Formats: sequence, structure tokens, C-alpha cells
Amino acid sequence: MGEIFVTRSSMPPLEEYIDEIRELWESHWLTNMGAKHKELEKQLRQYLEVEGVSLFSNGHMALEMVIQAMGLSGEVITTPFTFASTTHAIVRNGLTPVFCDINPENFTMDVSKMEALITEKTSAIVPVHVYGQVCQVEEIEEIAKHHDLKVIYDAAHAFGVTYKNRGIGSFGDASMFSFHATKVYNSIEGGCVCFQDQELGLDLYRLKNFGIRNEEVVDSVGANAKMNEFQAAMGICNLRHVEEEIEKRKRIVSCYRECLKDTRGIRFMKEQENVKSNYAYFPILIEGSEFGISRDCVYDLLKEKGIYTRKYFYPLTNSFACYKDQYDVKETPVALDVSKKVLTLPLYADLTLEDVYRICDNIKALGGK
Repeated sequence: MGEIFVTRSSMPPLEEYIDEIRELWESHWLTNMGAKHKELEKQLRQYLEVEGVSLFSNGHMALEMVIQAMGLSGEVITTPFTFASTTHAIVRNGLTPVFCDINPENFTMDVSKMEALITEKTSAIVPVHVYGQVCQVEEIEEIAKHHDLKVIYDAAHAFGVTYKNRGIGSFGDASMFSFHATKVYNSIEGGCVCFQDQELGLDLYRLKNFGIRNEEVVDSVGANAKMNEFQAAMGICNLRHVEEEIEKRKRIVSCYRECLKDTRGIRFMKEQENVKSNYAYFPILIEGSEFGISRDCVYDLLKEKGIYTRKYFYPLTNSFACYKDQYDVKETPVALDVSKKVLTLPLYADLTLEDVYRICDNIKALGGK
């Protein structure tokens, strides 16, 4: 049997992409916010139901630039149960992350523990829609308004998600999406910031383009984080198919849930009310004492069978070697516990149900009897 990888990039038909990039050979305009870049921004504003969109070369630069654009200082409350990018973007802006624990239901930030972390140095909250699970956005907004804090959502996992029929990118002061090749929607590499404040949009434009306002005026210090035309063309193509891709993922997730629902020692997240999911990931928690073997053993044994899973997120960012002795991981005990038990199973649009059955059969054969 062939190997099953944890993820696989969605791609449009080759002929469709070739047709999309054909005019680039005519115009020779390959970067610097060309026609494809502008068209993708327009389409994303409509699809994501947001006021403004600024495209970037990748999701990390989008997050780093929006934090910088807001002129934050001091401390930022965030989660350790996330990809390295979230924490690094805060630190690289000269800010101090303050880690809030997660709730055990959907692994987003536990809002009941948030206010106790706010000090006179706190300037913002950076929550993460983990696995596309929606944060408690109303409660976060209330806390932020009460303490006059900015809210920047890391929505890297949440493309296409809606909450109460509202695009998830419209919450907070800004939201960052990643269009990395492994995501539900991709532009090969890429990302964007969604915003309401047009002044913020101008700041983002300057930051990603060397601080340039126009041909003769450079009025800020910026970087180079522009999305190129080939990325934008891929984004345009994949946007045509994203709803179809999400439906395929939904079928796979439903199959996983049905196959594993009665397996002792395995728990997975409940579906959220009022949320249209994008089925970005399918994480399971393996309770070793109940299942019979640990998460790490399951990971290793599945790998021997050619089934590649991911310990996502492990380790927590507040335990990274680069932050040694700066944080006490025991201060976020729920996140620590989840990180030692979580395993994301293979999930991508063209994963066959036959392979899902194979994955589940192998998992059940290891324990949970």
C-alpha cells in the first residue's frame, strides 16, 4: 500500500493555471502589485466579506507587518498552543508575549483566564482560531473594549469560516490568513491581512513595499513582503474551487468521526454552533491510559505503516529552546496536557475514503478495545 501523508496541496487543473498566467508573458509584469494581485484582493474582499484586504508574500509576514503597523508596545496576550509564527511575530516586533491557557473544548484561548493577565503594559490580544475553531469573539471584543486593547486574530487555519453568517476575518481590528500550500486555500505561498481601517491598509501597503507612498515619496521604513503575480494567479484559480474543496474535506471528517466515535481513549472536538467550518484539520486526543498506548507510540507505529500524522501543536511555543528560561510551561497546564495528547490525522481534499478507513482501522488495531 502507498504512503499517506498528513497533508497534500490542492491545485487547480494545469490548463486552468496556464490560462491564468498566460497574460503574464504578454505584460511581463511579474510583481509589484500587478493586475493579478489587484484582482485577487478584489475577489477576496467579496469572498471573505471584509472591508479591506492586503496581500503578502506569506502569512507570517502578514502577521508581523500588521502588528508593526498598529504601533504596539509592551505586552501582548496570546496562546502557546499555536504554530511558531504567532509567537515569533510578536517577539520580532520587540513585544513580550504573555501566554493565556486554552479551553479544553476547542483549544482556543480561555477567555475566563484572560483578564487576570492584563497589566498596564498590555497593548493587544492575539488569539488564534486553532484548527479553524472559532475563538470566543464576543467575549474577547468585550474584554478588549473594556481595557482599550487592539485585537489581531491569527486566522491562518480559518479561511472560509463564518460565524453567525459573518466572515471570520471581519472580527477584531485585523485578521491574518495564511495561504501556505498546506492550507485549505493556497496561493503556493502567501497570506493576507483583513482590516476595516483604511489608514491601517495604507500603513500595510507601505510596510510591505519599502515604505513607498508613491514614486517620489518614501515616508516610512518598510520591508519587501509583496505577493507576486504567479502566487496571485494560483490564488485566483484556487478560489474558484475552494467551496468544492471544503465539501470534500467535510465528507472526510464525517467519515473519521463515524469510524472513530466508539473508540475508547480517543476524543475529538465537537462541532461548533453557528459556525460554518472549513474542515482544515482533524485532531484527535489520545488518552494513553484509556487507549492503551501513548500518542507518541501511535505516531511511531502509524509511521511504520506508511501513515504520516502530526503532533500539532507540540511542543508549546512557550517551551521552545529559543525562549529558554523565559516562561514556565506549567502556567498553561491545559495547553501542556493537550499538546502531549493531540495528533492531527491526514486530511486533504483528494484523500480517499478508502484511505480514511485504512487509517482508522490501523488506529483501532493499536488500542481502544
